Amino acid sequence: MVWWLIFLLVAILTLCYIFYNYNNIRKLPEGTKDMADMAAIIRSGANTFIRTEFRSIGIVTLIMAVVFTLFIEKTSGLTFLLGALMSSAVCIIGMKSATYANVRTANKAKETLSIGATVKVALMGGSISGLSVQAFGTMGLLLVLMIFNGVSHTSVGQGLLLSVPCNASVMRITTYSLGCSLVAMFNRVAGGNYTKAADISSDILGKIRHDLPEDDARVPNTIADFIGDNVNDIAGNCSDLLESYVASIAAGLMISVTSYETAVILKETNITEATFNATTLFPVTLAGVGLFSCLLSIMFTSLRNMKDDPEHELDLSNWIAAGLTVALSFCTCMFLFKDVPLYDEFRLGWISPWISALLGIASGVAIGSITEYYTSTDYKPARQLAEIATEGEAFVITKGDALGSRSCLLPILIIGISLFLSGVLCGTYGIAISALGMLSFVGATVSIDAFGPIADNAGGFAESCHLDPEVRAITDKLDAVGNTTAAIGKGFAIGSAAFAAVSLIVAYVANYTAADQVPVLNIASYIVISGGIIGGALIEYFSAILTDNTIESARLMADEGDRQLSVKGVLEGTVRPEYNKMIEMAANQALKKMMMPAILAIIIPIIGGFLAGAEFVGGLLIGATITAIPKALFMGNSGGAFDNAKKFIEAGGIKGCGKGSPAHKAAVTGDTVGDTRKDVVGVALDIFIKMMSTVANTLAVVFNTVHLIH
Repeated sequence: MVWWLIFLLVAILTLCYIFYNYNNIRKLPEGTKDMADMAAIIRSGANTFIRTEFRSIGIVTLIMAVVFTLFIEKTSGLTFLLGALMSSAVCIIGMKSATYANVRTANKAKETLSIGATVKVALMGGSISGLSVQAFGTMGLLLVLMIFNGVSHTSVGQGLLLSVPCNASVMRITTYSLGCSLVAMFNRVAGGNYTKAADISSDILGKIRHDLPEDDARVPNTIADFIGDNVNDIAGNCSDLLESYVASIAAGLMISVTSYETAVILKETNITEATFNATTLFPVTLAGVGLFSCLLSIMFTSLRNMKDDPEHELDLSNWIAAGLTVALSFCTCMFLFKDVPLYDEFRLGWISPWISALLGIASGVAIGSITEYYTSTDYKPARQLAEIATEGEAFVITKGDALGSRSCLLPILIIGISLFLSGVLCGTYGIAISALGMLSFVGATVSIDAFGPIADNAGGFAESCHLDPEVRAITDKLDAVGNTTAAIGKGFAIGSAAFAAVSLIVAYVANYTAADQVPVLNIASYIVISGGIIGGALIEYFSAILTDNTIESARLMADEGDRQLSVKGVLEGTVRPEYNKMIEMAANQALKKMMMPAILAIIIPIIGGFLAGAEFVGGLLIGATITAIPKALFMGNSGGAFDNAKKFIEAGGIKGCGKGSPAHKAAVTGDTVGDTRKDVVGVALDIFIKMMSTVANTLAVVFNTVHLIH
């Protein structure tokens, strides 16, 4: 209980710092009247979209909470609602802070013409999103543990109407995680459709059909694109990483319970309650010291005088957070495990969990670096993609596809080796701890990731409000860095999703396996293989739905944008386009098309479980995860490379091929293809596999006892 109180205080202290930064952002001036007017339109559009979206989310959430309370475990509905509430709070705070920070970042560049001063404002805005993810996720879980007296291996629960044998404390943890997952899925699907439909239609209108500058305010789709950056790249990303973070902690706690139950049944006399307490405390302490490290890192970076080198400042923040987490987690691991009996699986003694966490941390850093190599214009792959644009669209798409496929091998190799070593050194518990280690400093990672869309919007303000070229040069520099941090963030999100999904699958198998048996899923079984094949196919089907929805929305918005540009005076700049009509169209299309993909992730494991049982669902999860990880990496990295290749040409990187040239238009086509890949499909696949795994964990006991086909 003392540990929980300490980390609850850390979470509260972090929230105080978040609101301190939020107030400081709001006190900064917005700039010219045009900037203030456009900022108001963006804020209003984003707020309207989020309010409308959460009405739909609220209905689904309440229905599911009632079902859990009546038929699964009577308190699990409350913990499910708490998870949804924490995830929603992160989305709203992150989005609101970004819609204030973007215009103020542009104005700081205008006032100071200093890259360092401008970076500080953008990072301050991003830190609100990043620290909120970890603070709210940790606080919600600690409340569950404190209210219901922690994690128990003897806890028994039942629903108000139906008695299904389950561990009540495990059920509360999984439903808390599922609440986070539900909001994340809706946010990613709806936000991705909104922002990419606006972005694609804006590029088609401005850069291909009418030869207008990027972010030109005469194109009504541009403003919808600005809003989309906030509702997807900020709100959607926050809920995505929060969900991974919570799922990893939940997996660690679930495996702690099943490992101890198995040890008791098998009469491993050296294992005691002290062992159980240590294994359940360590995931919470690892999360807590990670949050504390991120808070110190962000505070240090924000308070110092920044140089005119944004990459250095952002890297410094990340490295400080990672380094502090490594050091503090070593201390807590030694304190918790040094003097208690250990499982035989802990091959290196008390230090085994810390090494597993270290493998996860190192994997996160490595995957981020690999992603940067394949997507940044500082390196050969993206530059080669830009150079081949002189040959036309077909060459760009084909080269980008090859780049995306090539980029999958090393990250997946790192994930596989890290999971293997974690399992060898610390058993199934080590796999969960490795996943959590990767996410233990997620507050710093998301802060840097959120820097990207804020800088992107700031550049949009500089262009659409006709600020001096010197201002645009600063925001372009930040935008280029932001594109790289966003690509790294997507790589990190995919890697963390892989770790989280695998740890949840391991926990799932342990949850439905009898306590006196070794948790094993027989991959050679026809039941598991059939589930695996179907799981892989579902990933392709899910990807197709998301792509079709986005392209259809983009087509409708491009047609509407063309209609508005044909109105006399709009192209001449004397008549303002109907921004609100375009914003309303983007929101309606996104909200109309968000329900089916989100519901699929919930009902697929439920239908599979009730029809064919727990092992079939295990196969579904494995097949979906194995298919989704390389596909998500391919989508994210090829999309990021397409985007940066286009920007490399726009910056004059290819001699004689500037904006408006055939090479530039070919690169824009590639970017249009990549937009749906990296910001719709790739990021949604992460949540799809995690959500299916979380639903499966919640109902594992039910699937094992109630299924039609025996």
